[in-house]
Amino acid sequence: MQIVHHLPDLRRAVAALRTGGARVALVPTMGALHAGHMALIDAARATGAKVVASIFVNPKQFGPNEDLSRYPRPAEADKALLIAHGCDLLWMPGVDDMYPAGFATNVSVSGVSAGLDGAARPGHFDGVATVVSKLFNQVGPDAAFFGEKDFQQLAVIRRMVADLDVDLEIVGVPTVRESDGLALSSRNVYLSADERARAVALPRALAEAKRAIEAGESGALDAAMASMAAAGFVTDYVSLVDAGTLSEPQVGRPRRLLAAAKIGTTRLIDNLHVDP
Repeated sequence: MQIVHHLPDLRRAVAALRTGGARVALVPTMGALHAGHMALIDAARATGAKVVASIFVNPKQFGPNEDLSRYPRPAEADKALLIAHGCDLLWMPGVDDMYPAGFATNVSVSGVSAGLDGAARPGHFDGVATVVSKLFNQVGPDAAFFGEKDFQQLAVIRRMVADLDVDLEIVGVPTVRESDGLALSSRNVYLSADERARAVALPRALAEAKRAIEAGESGALDAAMASMAAAGFVTDYVSLVDAGTLSEPQVGRPRRLLAAAKIGTTRLIDNLHVDP
């Protein structure tokens, strides 16, 4: 696996990957890699494309009271995982490479970014859209792979790509979970043993709410929040939305059940598909 840190080197490396007409797939990450990220790498490789991963802890998507300074950065372990899963190229820019002096552009996607995490974390999705648009321009991939765990992020990126006529395929990859159902997340390392044991209340509450909604029962969202509160969560939201627009559910269209909540000092998100 080739590792590059500066944009001219990246462009030369990507051009070399394309020798013979190969397609290029991008997997953007912030590092602290786990099996969920490796599912993205594996899905990209399964298409036959050359795989470029990026690791960049993006300061623009962290709020002033969020965990930028303590976000895990196990670079050597990340590199070893990527090598083991057959990644071809790792792009690891520094902050000055991504946002050089005088940088003054912001990419904002309205609508799908407005509620849910957009309301709980003002400015977060502007930071996501800005860095992802830069990554697309830097790498020039034919496809980019994102996890469905960050479902609102995926919706924002799909909207941005459609609106700006970006010529690439966005592929969503299903959430990877622990054996007890907890969604894999780089932030799970922050959980104490007791918090980790109680954190499973989040996916279990969503699974029960999904069952109740599909059965036509009332009060499913309130019941989910009560179940999570009993486990010690402080809930930001539990919402049922249209899977495409993230607005009010529409009859006959796919729906998504999304939740975000904090246990201790760790904020977790999760979501499930809900049948129309």
